[in-house]
Amino acid sequence: MLFVVTLITIAIPSASAWYLPGSAPRTYTKGQAVPFSVNALEPMAMAPGAGTGSNAHIKSIINLDYYNEHLHFCQPKGGPQAKSEGLGSVLFGDRIYNSPIEPRMLVNETCVQVCTTDVPSEDAKYINEKIEDQYAVRWLVDGLPVATKKIADRTHEFFYAIGFPLGQLYDEANMGLNPPALNNHHDIYIEYHKKGENEFRVVGATVIPSSIDSLGGGRDTNADCSRTGILQLNQNLQTQKIAYTYSARWIESSTPWATRWDNYLRVFDPRIHWFALINSIIIVAFLVLMVGMILARSVSRDISRYNAIDLDEDVQEEYGWKLVHADVNRTPPRPTLLSTMIGTGTQLVAMSLVTLVFALLGFLSPSNRGSLGTVMVVTWCFFGGVAGYFSSRIYISLGGDNWKQTAFLTAILFPMIIFTNILSLNFFLLVSNSSGAVPFGTLLALIALWFLINVPLVLIGSVIGIRQGGWKNPTKVNTIPRQIPPTIWYLRPFTSAIMAGILPFGAAFLELFFVMNSLFGTKVYYAFGFLTLTFVVTALTTATVTVLYVYFALCAEDYRWQWRAFLTGGGSAFWLFLYGLFYWMTRLDLDGFSNRVLYLGYLSSLTLLAFLLFGTIGWLASFIAIRAMYKSVRVD
Repeated sequence: MLFVVTLITIAIPSASAWYLPGSAPRTYTKGQAVPFSVNALEPMAMAPGAGTGSNAHIKSIINLDYYNEHLHFCQPKGGPQAKSEGLGSVLFGDRIYNSPIEPRMLVNETCVQVCTTDVPSEDAKYINEKIEDQYAVRWLVDGLPVATKKIADRTHEFFYAIGFPLGQLYDEANMGLNPPALNNHHDIYIEYHKKGENEFRVVGATVIPSSIDSLGGGRDTNADCSRTGILQLNQNLQTQKIAYTYSARWIESSTPWATRWDNYLRVFDPRIHWFALINSIIIVAFLVLMVGMILARSVSRDISRYNAIDLDEDVQEEYGWKLVHADVNRTPPRPTLLSTMIGTGTQLVAMSLVTLVFALLGFLSPSNRGSLGTVMVVTWCFFGGVAGYFSSRIYISLGGDNWKQTAFLTAILFPMIIFTNILSLNFFLLVSNSSGAVPFGTLLALIALWFLINVPLVLIGSVIGIRQGGWKNPTKVNTIPRQIPPTIWYLRPFTSAIMAGILPFGAAFLELFFVMNSLFGTKVYYAFGFLTLTFVVTALTTATVTVLYVYFALCAEDYRWQWRAFLTGGGSAFWLFLYGLFYWMTRLDLDGFSNRVLYLGYLSSLTLLAFLLFGTIGWLASFIAIRAMYKSVRVD
């Protein structure tokens, strides 16, 4: 989509400026209606007395449709109309509908009664349960999320938290409410920027929700917002009449339209990111320098010793990694699977790099909802040729002779695993009546992208790779494999993978925490600069540690480095999974079987992606290092 927009822009010379879809400014005149939209309800952490909910746990990861029949929210005339969203927005659970709330520009309004609705006892129980699960309501106005103003615990800065609570669990004295109170009145504060004479733009919107028994227990038909009692849904009543109201206040702001997202995307205490990043860079630089010096001195000394032989001598005593020069390029077990995984890993690496570049250039701003997911899916499909090219060439280099099977698995295996996981999780979302369930049309779109773009590109890349052939090995392979001595415990493949994975995981730990808060919490992550540097540091750490462990294994006369390198490079995924479980124990309080299955399913997918991505980086680094080592030594 981004490429199409760029081509259209170039093709129209009269165009002086252009905007990404959904990000163009809209100007209103005084008295013009400013329509609100509604999004799916999502759980959020809310703790009494905690500005950011730092001591609260999220109790669910299942989003709810705003116009769920059990919630009884006010509906617009003619019924809700869904707004078309991009692929990424749908995959991330956005469900946008129109709303009956339409304040008028610069017209202050007080206690506007939107609708009156009857809530039966079974739905009152349902609403109370969702309030106890700390669900948040999400509105939008002019593409901006309606937020609540909060104060950061550490820095005491004001910031905008997207969404507002469905109800209240505590009263003003911080005492628990049983049953909880439903927020049925909303004081809306809309910030506007004056562009010109009778030209105004929306640059911010906040809301203060409150619970008011405005109908006096259902005795009145007209809402009175001056009442002092709170609205609690009594589950013992057959039906209960409630009214939804709002008040609108317009506040002039000096914030221009171009920077209106700054309050939403504020990075709190960026020194934490900088300190962690600089600490990781120093550690990685020291590690790379130390490992580089050790390998350079050891390998160069070994090469000099191997090559410094009197030509008249008939016998040369070999030892160390040169002993396995005739076996280091031997075909490993299951070369098809290994080549397929490496090919998929190169596709993921290319996708990650391009996505980060787009994010750094500002194309993936949250103002363009779902752009991150859309770019990830589309770029992954278009880099299918990279996967096919590398998987086929590596397969031939490993001594394989059935490249068609490798090409087929590269095009089918990984997408099939991910798609099967999506279908399985989608079943639990449907059973839970979640708005996050992927629609059937979106599933068909994913299948179309898979078979119409990714699969043909994988096959084309495989054909190109086959024609170019494999990389020439620096040494020949003996017919009879060399006997491998017993392996020291810390050099065993799985043990070394777990030990080696600690350093890359440590380099990415802090940013991983913020990413997890964005995926399973309510925080918006936009520190893509820190994320890019962290990705580079983690990749360098993975490559360095993997090369070091492979070198130690070769010195121990274990030539089976191919699978070892991939497992060692992907070892950080093991710690990622453990950290995901730790995050569940410390930051989440998931109730119900569906919530737990969904979280484990999402976490397993992230772990698989990390394993393939960093395992490929480790394997490629080891492949380059081994070729350089054995090219430099004279083999008789």
